[in-house]
Amino acid sequence: MPSLHHIFWGNTGLYLPGKGRKKNKMESAPLLNTGGIIFMGLYLFSLIGVGLAGRLARKENSMSDFYLAGRGMGVFVLFLTLYATQYSGNTMIGFSGRAYRHGFTTLVAVTFMCAIIGLYLIYAPRLYRLSQKHDYITLGDFIQHRFQSIALTMAVTITALVALGNYILTNLKAIGFIVVAATGGQVSFVQGIIFLSLIMVIYETLGGMRSVAWTDMIQGILLLLGVVLIFIAIQVQYGGLSTATVQLQTMRPDFLQSPDWAGKRLWLSTIIVVALGISVYPHAIQRIYSARDEATLRRSFQLMVFMPLVTTFFMIVVGVVGAAQITGLDRQGSEQISMLLLNNLAQQIPGISWLLVIFLSAAVAAIMSTVDSALLAISSLVTQDLYRKVRPEASQSHLTKVGKIVSWLVMAVAVLLAIQLPQTIWQLFQIKLELLCQIAPAIYLGVHVKSVSSKSIFMGLLTGTALALLIMVGNWAGLPIPSKPWGIHAGLWGLAVNCITIFLTTVSKTKPTSPAPLSV
Repeated sequence: MPSLHHIFWGNTGLYLPGKGRKKNKMESAPLLNTGGIIFMGLYLFSLIGVGLAGRLARKENSMSDFYLAGRGMGVFVLFLTLYATQYSGNTMIGFSGRAYRHGFTTLVAVTFMCAIIGLYLIYAPRLYRLSQKHDYITLGDFIQHRFQSIALTMAVTITALVALGNYILTNLKAIGFIVVAATGGQVSFVQGIIFLSLIMVIYETLGGMRSVAWTDMIQGILLLLGVVLIFIAIQVQYGGLSTATVQLQTMRPDFLQSPDWAGKRLWLSTIIVVALGISVYPHAIQRIYSARDEATLRRSFQLMVFMPLVTTFFMIVVGVVGAAQITGLDRQGSEQISMLLLNNLAQQIPGISWLLVIFLSAAVAAIMSTVDSALLAISSLVTQDLYRKVRPEASQSHLTKVGKIVSWLVMAVAVLLAIQLPQTIWQLFQIKLELLCQIAPAIYLGVHVKSVSSKSIFMGLLTGTALALLIMVGNWAGLPIPSKPWGIHAGLWGLAVNCITIFLTTVSKTKPTSPAPLSV
């Protein structure tokens, strides 16, 4: 009778896609064999069942019910959907991969993931009260109601759509790597992306926010379980961070060096750009609107404060320990370091083969929970903020149907781009945030500052986005423009110009030029 190790793993090994890397005898073997693949398959198809449950639970065929789950999320569901959405494929794959390449400087991720929660609390409670009073469904609803400017609403919406599209690309690439590793290349990168994309778009269009939130609840639990278990496993088997540090003192002394002034500027720049960008995720704002009451919203964010310490930090430790245990990986290979470590553990301790099954399920869960949320947000933005402007007479049921069609079209385009684009997960992660942080002033100032006008916000958004894009595109085109001038992200340069423009155009006015519906 075959062992548990053989059932789940077969001949253990990891397939690593990427040019310029020689295969060894283990590299083409799958991480999961029959038992593991069956488990993963059952898990994935169960999500469609959750989607059906979400469809059956709907109270009415309306935009509010479909995109906000009837504004009735409790603490447990809201916390887990926020958690599963915020911690994505970048958490499971990107952070550990970057830690493998760059060492302890990656700890900046813990800092900015903590800062995000503080930024949410600056505006989220007040925005929630406004959403209850004025029935907001999307970010664009708030922008239009607050500033009474179609041009500004369109600019914010388009910026958010581009950033969210990039967000989906990030995670589709991550899910492709995982499928290849799990099956040893028997299911290709392309096939894996297409199959899992179909699963996501099916349950998302079946039940809307209810399906997404309920699947996020399952996926959030799996994510937390997977991260904790791999952290414990490497502590026991490899001695954890302390042992890795001793080993890396001779192997990679650069891992342990404190950053110079340029590195410190980059660290601070990263904290600001990432924290601001993530704190204004359109799909997170949808969840703010969906809370049952303000107390529920606050308690959910209070729970979120602790999660960077048991998620981001743990995955960075995995990457650092991986650098001490497995050397010579290229950039693409490093983004699979978590699975490589677990593969080694399964060879050394066959009795814990199940751990990789849990981790792979957690990684897939993290990615799917992020993609489905971003997809739902894109669908709502296109339908509510763009299509409804053209068809203001459209019924709620018609708008909901259009939103579902949009989801299918967006996913199809995202799959094609994810297959073709060469950028790494971390690169795509940064691009998204360079853009998203440009809409932060519209939200933070719009909620709290009565005197700021639509013209000021619009001009700030345009100038800031233009500068950020100029730096990024110029660098990609080979122009003599560094990707991070003076060690500062393009998005932060853009945000500085954005805020200066808002200030100068605001102080030149004696009174605001647009309504400011801030009373709650």
